[in-house]
Amino acid sequence: MLNMTDFHYTNPSLESLFRAIILFGDNSATYKFALGTSLLELGQKKEEFIKMGDLAEVFSRHLCNHIEQSPKQWARSNTVKYGTLCERFIRKEISKDELVAYTEKNAFKDVIDRFHTVDRKQLDKAFYIDERTVHGGIRLTDSLFDLIENNNGEGLLPEVDARWRLVETAWEMRVANTALMVNYDKELESLFIQPSKERRKSITSCRNALNGYQRGQCFYCYGSISLRSKETNVCHVDHFLPYARRVVSLGERVNQVWNLVLSCSDCNLEKGAQTPDKSLLKDLHRRNEWLIGSHHPLRDTIIDQTGMTEPLRRKHLEREFNQVALTSDGWMPERKEASPFE
Repeated sequence: MLNMTDFHYTNPSLESLFRAIILFGDNSATYKFALGTSLLELGQKKEEFIKMGDLAEVFSRHLCNHIEQSPKQWARSNTVKYGTLCERFIRKEISKDELVAYTEKNAFKDVIDRFHTVDRKQLDKAFYIDERTVHGGIRLTDSLFDLIENNNGEGLLPEVDARWRLVETAWEMRVANTALMVNYDKELESLFIQPSKERRKSITSCRNALNGYQRGQCFYCYGSISLRSKETNVCHVDHFLPYARRVVSLGERVNQVWNLVLSCSDCNLEKGAQTPDKSLLKDLHRRNEWLIGSHHPLRDTIIDQTGMTEPLRRKHLEREFNQVALTSDGWMPERKEASPFE
């Protein structure tokens, strides 16, 4: 059986380590995403030591930006007071200085210590060193600076934001006590939920949500892809089992999250309506298991669509493939880089 949190073991690059934190780290509250976003912003300034007051200002700003759109951020009772304070700041009932002072004193008790923990283990490399008790701040490491310089850390921001919005949706779903599924809008290339026939809520860009699980690489040729629309290698959302089979065999199942991957423009154009080679199912299965390991709401969505257990989900992919393909020898791309799934 696949280890759903083996993401950073199969490829322990700095990008994979940071993505592992964001995608698979503790999701009991959204502080992790606010801290991750803050680190990527502060790291671009090339300043090694960050005072807690400066971190608190950036951290609280990002958190308030999200709270304005989705108030239900709070997993535990001890975070409710801080959430209420953020909401009061948004309503201009308290000053920025009051919010930052409270943030500095109360918001970092757990997240600073646990940020680098994935699957109950500390990562081998850290993006900062905790020096709060000695110098009153954190010290950014070369790992963070190298991440930003080599992978353009700014490019990771949409992935963090997308993961954050998925968690926000999970809290909203939990509060509403409903089992809403995540759907895909092909025209807008976005993920959404539909709480009722009359109401539809957009969550995030499908590209931003899926890119991290492919390590920023094309699903087919493994070449580098980008989330930026103006770049030549901007990614496309592709249906692994072709969308053209929607009417013939798969129906609306072809448009479900488990069947969506990101590809480069060359692969998207070359593949067209062809069915991929059956050997590529193993990559799709692993990607889906990583999505499941990343928790709600994509976890529940894919399990609902494909099966409760890993063997059932594997069989589901094979069954759906066999409904579409006349032969297992389908379209196969020329590989450009090492696989992001091994």
